[in-house]
Amino acid sequence: MAANDGEEEATVSLVDVLEEDEELENEASAVLGGSDSEKCSYPEGYVKRQALYACNTCTPKGGEPAGICLACSYKCHEGHDLFELYTKRNFRCDCGNDKFGEMECKLFADKEKVNSGNKYSHNFFGLYCTCDRPYPDPEDEVPDEMIQCIVCEDWFHGRHLGCVVPDCVELQEMICESCMNKTPFLWNYAAHIAVPAITKVSQCKGEEDVKVEVNGTSACKRKHQEETEGSSEEGSCSGCRLREMKSSGKSRTLQGAVFWPSAWRTKLCTCTDCKVLYADAGVSFLTDEMDTVLAYENKGKSTEQAEQAGGAEGRDPLMSALNNLNRVQQLEIIHEYNDMKTELKDYLQRFAAEGKVVTPEDIRQFFEQQQSRKRRRANAGHQYSFCSDEMADIHIHVCWVNSSIGNICLVKPMQALFQVVEVQL
Repeated sequence: MAANDGEEEATVSLVDVLEEDEELENEASAVLGGSDSEKCSYPEGYVKRQALYACNTCTPKGGEPAGICLACSYKCHEGHDLFELYTKRNFRCDCGNDKFGEMECKLFADKEKVNSGNKYSHNFFGLYCTCDRPYPDPEDEVPDEMIQCIVCEDWFHGRHLGCVVPDCVELQEMICESCMNKTPFLWNYAAHIAVPAITKVSQCKGEEDVKVEVNGTSACKRKHQEETEGSSEEGSCSGCRLREMKSSGKSRTLQGAVFWPSAWRTKLCTCTDCKVLYADAGVSFLTDEMDTVLAYENKGKSTEQAEQAGGAEGRDPLMSALNNLNRVQQLEIIHEYNDMKTELKDYLQRFAAEGKVVTPEDIRQFFEQQQSRKRRRANAGHQYSFCSDEMADIHIHVCWVNSSIGNICLVKPMQALFQVVEVQL
């Protein structure tokens, strides 16, 4: 691909082609985290945090809510109508217990009748937010993002939080207004270390939100002034940090959800009295940095990197195979890859629209169709076939992303066997 006016030739490498998919790979790894896709998590007890699903086929609305682990969603509920719940804390897999009638878990059948320590919500029936609607909602045409409260772990539309959502929300944690009111001492912390409140004038469907800055500070500006304030308060406390905050007289409007900056949990007082306060309110997990979704995601990424490092020279087998091809062959492979990616996206759209989880059988069917079409083309014209054992057993994450709001709707890890890559010359 020569450029005009004597410019250097533009080089296309496999890395350039695959870079656009790297972010989706990272998101898939983050969602799956440290969850085991082969073994039921029940023997581990109430897992600190794990990916969860609810089966609308086995436990539909009107019955008892139940949650299943990642492995059971694959092995025991393949082909079922599943709700993806992202992650939840302190949950034990329900698959095959009394809530599922005569159905037994295929991975670990010896389970108690119920898991009394589990907490459930309308999420387990595919409903979210104060509006009690499904997600994605076919009747809602308003583009909006869903944000999870770190206390109740329900998901809320940004426009239903009673405040303006900060621009840098992905760097923060959110506690909904209902949970703030159930733990009123958090309002004292909010006045000192939370992202400054911005009121929302209009929440009407289809109308634009009006932002009103408080004290002339944008909600996304968590600059050194706030950080310094929090640090000085932390360092000056000789006793209970919460008691000193209360006596300072600083307050904020007790309305709307509250967004908290990175590392805000480290500023919570951990004196004996406050620990009792957290326990009584059922929020002791707030003082645990490993409870955060960020910590869970980092665990997933570390696991993924460790698995990749265990391969040949820590490199992806596809990358290793393509490095052995000449430039013409690499470009042909790239064109084939782009075609396959487009066709796979179209194939997965119906699963995303119906809220179904993609199964290994679905992926096998897709590639069988691909091979069938290639054989027909081979009969009609000359084909070049490149075979490599190094390209076998490549781990793929299939991740469907709702581009309008950037939230993951469907994530499923797959194993695909690329034995022959056929390229048209």
